Amino acid sequence: MKKHTKSWTVRRMQAEGWREAQDRVVVEEPLEIRLTFGRAPRRLTRRVAVTMRTPGHDALLALGFLFSEGIISEKEEVESTGPGLSRLHRDNVIEVALKPEVSFDPARLNRNFYTTSSCGICGKASIEAVTLARPCRVPPAAFHIERAVLCRLPERLAEQQEVFRATGGLHAAALFDAEGNIQEVYEDVGRHNALDKLIGAAFQRGALPLHTYGLVLSGRLGFELMQKAAMAGLPLVAAIGAPTSLALELASDTGITTAAFVRAQSCNLYTHPHRVKGERV
Repeated sequence: MKKHTKSWTVRRMQAEGWREAQDRVVVEEPLEIRLTFGRAPRRLTRRVAVTMRTPGHDALLALGFLFSEGIISEKEEVESTGPGLSRLHRDNVIEVALKPEVSFDPARLNRNFYTTSSCGICGKASIEAVTLARPCRVPPAAFHIERAVLCRLPERLAEQQEVFRATGGLHAAALFDAEGNIQEVYEDVGRHNALDKLIGAAFQRGALPLHTYGLVLSGRLGFELMQKAAMAGLPLVAAIGAPTSLALELASDTGITTAAFVRAQSCNLYTHPHRVKGERV
């Protein structure tokens, strides 16, 4: 947890006055994602994106980002992942190298990819840029879950958010099975980074598409998160927060079940509700 948090001296204000104490705050640092491609002697390295993230699982974040953007499609295309060669800011640079035989058009990188920790889409050049990688529809019978199980997901997710409990400053993305068991969880100061890490882990082990799992998110559900879920083939997305209209339009179009405002006793189903069974919690 040490690399994810830092100790900070604070003044705790209370009714009887204040006292000095130590608090844990989440670490936020930039990460530059670079892509190496082509054959020698014309092998090139280009900067793809800069994102503000919580350090840790940087290679998975990069793989998940490149996959969800349609730049890579399968793990066999990747030769290696590792820190950049430059000693300057080495801890904040991750380089993904494609195999020399993989055909890649550098023009696909000619768009703005700066992202913040709160929103991954706002730095992109245009709406057209984020819809280039068109996801396929999810199979209708890919996944089903009982409503009572779905509504317990926020509690089960919170139990595994170790750094969030220490700082209160992280988002989480987790895979769960049809019985509601959390299979894998990643935390990050950026909600889209947490999901990229999750997708990157699945990409690395060759587990995509994720047709037999659901996704639970700790916050709101925007378009870019839904786009990443669709690219990963997830049939159901559950969010503790609110959805946006564009996210719901994409979910409706790609066959994804959307549950939002998920609580212990209730949730709202917005798209393709057939995957959630049972009327009573």
